[in-house]
Parts: sequence; structure tokens; C-alpha cells
Amino acid sequence: MKILIVEDEVSLLKSIKDYLTHEGNICESVSRFETARQKLSLYDYDCVVLDLMLPDGEGMQLLKYIKSLHKTYGVVIISARNALEDKITGLNLGADDYLVKPFHMSELNARIAAIIRRKDHNSNTQIIFNEITIDPLAKTVTVNDTEVYFTRKEYNLLVYFVVNRGKVISKNAAAEHIWGDDADMANSFDFIYTHIKNIRKKLLEAGSKDYFHSVYGVGYRFTAE
Repeated sequence: MKILIVEDEVSLLKSIKDYLTHEGNICESVSRFETARQKLSLYDYDCVVLDLMLPDGEGMQLLKYIKSLHKTYGVVIISARNALEDKITGLNLGADDYLVKPFHMSELNARIAAIIRRKDHNSNTQIIFNEITIDPLAKTVTVNDTEVYFTRKEYNLLVYFVVNRGKVISKNAAAEHIWGDDADMANSFDFIYTHIKNIRKKLLEAGSKDYFHSVYGVGYRFTAE
């Protein structure tokens, strides 16, 4: 899962990010309201872990902004505020869960997983594009009913392009999607070209058409046109 953590307490932010990353998630982290708003406007996430008290804004306002985007993000509020009124307000504004500090990391991880399971169960789990079918629950890809095997990063990248088909995806956006904050450490984005080359080869060998199109100087577009 790709998770955005919004928390201004540095030590807690690091602990959450380290734990959720160790559990196999791709995590991005921010400590300010405005930075979080910018991230949410540019990128997609499976879940947002949201603190209510930020140095430059109120978490409830950020929750309203998330819902105004009409995205399907799961949202877990984490807060030291234990008042029933805050819990009710947060849930009524669209949060999926409310966890009071302090909490165990394992409980936070379990609540995030439960939210994602519910959202997957309530939606059409299959992503279909012409002869390509992706099952996000089983994490499988088939081409004309023949399963094609990908590495985890290849799979995540393919899903990202299929879901955003027709859009131009920059190399930077693709890198951040599958590496999160660690993408900033890359000297170049040549590894994106390598992953796309491998994905394209596997799809073509399975009988798929070639849907990856290079956009010179920018990135790639996944489209049948």
C-alpha cells in the first residue's frame, strides 16, 4: 500500500514510517499542513495517517480537503485529543478510523489493513484494460487469461500506469509512486526506463499489444492510441 503520514512530532513520524515501511508499504511523510495538501493534490494514496494538530493548520481542514478531491483514500486520524466530539467530527467528515495517542504500531497497521480490505471488498476489484486484467486483491496480472509474473515494483508500476491510462506520467511521478520519499535519493530515473522495458517485454511475450508510449523529455503514456 502507498501511505501518506501527516504528523509534526518528528520521533513519532519516524517510528510510524519505519514500522509501516518494514511491513512492506511505500510511505511518504510530511510534518506540515501545506506540504500535505500539495502532496494530496499531486499524488494518489491508499491511505492517509493524519494528525489533527499541525503547526500551520488544522487536520480537520485537511480532511475536508481530502474529501473534496473525491478520492477513495482511506483515512486514519491519530490524535492526542480523546474527546468524543473530536471523534464524531472526524468520522462525520469522512475519516475511516480514529486512533488516540499513544498507540501500538501493530494496532495502527492492523487498522490501516482493515480499511483497505473494506474498500477493496466494496469496489470492483478487477482492473481491466483490453486484454489485460489486474486483480489488486490477489496481486495478479493476466493477458488473455494467461497469468504474467512481475516483481513487486513492476506490478506496482504497471497498476499505476493502467489506472492513469491516457495521462502523461513523468519519470519523477512514477519513481515517487513506487519508492515514496526514497525516490529523492536517486541520481537519475534510468531505473524507471529499465522497469518499463521489463514490463513491456513480459506483456508482449504474453500476447499483449504495446501500450507504453514515450513522451520525449517528460516520461510515458499508457494508451491504446
